[in-house]
Amino acid sequence: MSTLVHSVRLVDDGADIDVAWVLFDRGQVAARGVGADYPSAREVIDGSGCILAPGFIDVHGHGGGGASYDEGAEAIATGRAVHRAHGTTAAVISLVTTSIDDLVARVGIVADLAEHDSSILGSHLEGPFLDPGHKGAHTLELLRAPDPASIERLLLAGRGTIRQVTLAPELAGSDAAIAQFIAAGVAVAIGHTDADHATSQHAFDAGATVMTHAFNAMRGIHHRAPGPVVAALRDPRVTLEVIADGVHVDLDLIAVIFAAAPGRVALVTDSMAATGVGDGRYDLGGLDVDVAAGVARLASNGAIAGSTLTQDDALRRTVGAGVPIIEAIRALTSTPARCIGRPDLGHLAAGARGDAVLLDGDLNVVRVWVAAQDVSR
Repeated sequence: MSTLVHSVRLVDDGADIDVAWVLFDRGQVAARGVGADYPSAREVIDGSGCILAPGFIDVHGHGGGGASYDEGAEAIATGRAVHRAHGTTAAVISLVTTSIDDLVARVGIVADLAEHDSSILGSHLEGPFLDPGHKGAHTLELLRAPDPASIERLLLAGRGTIRQVTLAPELAGSDAAIAQFIAAGVAVAIGHTDADHATSQHAFDAGATVMTHAFNAMRGIHHRAPGPVVAALRDPRVTLEVIADGVHVDLDLIAVIFAAAPGRVALVTDSMAATGVGDGRYDLGGLDVDVAAGVARLASNGAIAGSTLTQDDALRRTVGAGVPIIEAIRALTSTPARCIGRPDLGHLAAGARGDAVLLDGDLNVVRVWVAAQDVSR
């Protein structure tokens, strides 16, 4: 069914266009333009006072609706439904540290789902190749240095659907691991790391192009020891993930990150099972997590353990911190798409997939389309 949204403010891929119209048909953006001379369609929506944006893309999230993505296909469907209602039309499925055997099985499940559901973009391996001293909500005993045989098993199980891997670049074998993943088309992110500025820059020179949840589970910025975040900010090849819940990173600092790295910020949720449900006790990778006032922390030591964030909330908080809406929406759409090698997503040019979000003046979600189908009803 063809759908026309007219008289709308279109914010797309760095452009902010008033009185725009977009026609969706047969799963795609069929056409777009400006003004009152727009085509007919079976469904016509007056978008006056609203903003139309590409569907949000989350390249780092672990669950929602009471379910963790590590639990399998049904859990992934449950979590995705929560985030889809908040405008996330496509997502990479993040998997926490576990044994290589279990991770191989979970990567295979995601690969199977991605074959039949284009809104599942593949998997993100957040572990087990992490620094024990910056483990966050990962099981210490399962952390390990990367080795070629384990990586090859994971790549075979993923069948080309592993989109991103987080690793600590100071670990033994990390250079070879970066090369092996890149050769397979996997974006390499540095994170959960004790790397200093020089080690981080070495990893970027070796081919790493992403920083996992900047500032979290890594060294901070010191005026005589700038650390990994400064290395990422100064390298135009690097995209910085940011969790804009006001807990992981102060919102004023987030505004500074946007100013320092224009077009290179990807707003992610790092969401866990409590997202869309509420406070209580949950499980994340076999670890007990207590959620109170929407903040998730490990029961054992109080460390932050993911978030309960949705991407529309991240948008509102980021814009509220003074980030221009064009840049905030770019960080939810074209930038994350590009950082995982999917530049075909995250925009609403003619011929693009019909993934879109209609927002009211307060940036609340009104309608959501996936492949031009309304999924918000």
